[in-house]
Amino acid sequence: MTAPLLADGAAPPVAAYKTILREVIDRRPSGMRRRLSIALGKHRSFVTQITNPAYAVPIPAQHLATIFEVCHFAPHEREAFLVAYARAHPGRRLAPAPVAQGRSLTIAVPDFGDPVRNAAFDRIVADTADRLARFAEDLG
Repeated sequence: MTAPLLADGAAPPVAAYKTILREVIDRRPSGMRRRLSIALGKHRSFVTQITNPAYAVPIPAQHLATIFEVCHFAPHEREAFLVAYARAHPGRRLAPAPVAQGRSLTIAVPDFGDPVRNAAFDRIVADTADRLARFAEDLG
């Protein structure tokens, strides 16, 4: 299944950045899609949809930092991806707004004995805390 082309023969904007992501993942060791699904806290079918240019499903901006980290984008790959992403989603904010008057909270979490799993878990906890903070701000 390939992405449909536009009238001028170019790939749709979303397909352009998904193609870059797919190429990056294809050059990595096997299991990268699985690691990405764990890091994002999503089902593997979600990863299939965001890595396949044939699907019009856009990649949510809040997942970009995790994708770059887990997939080990080279600087030039990251730059090309961000240019294509900005072209596909003009005006979209790429980083969440910082929480005003933030504070630190220390919690004990399990050690999975694997740095990749530990980092994925840490990102999930941090993402959850960020979502809760935004939710609380919306209530106030």
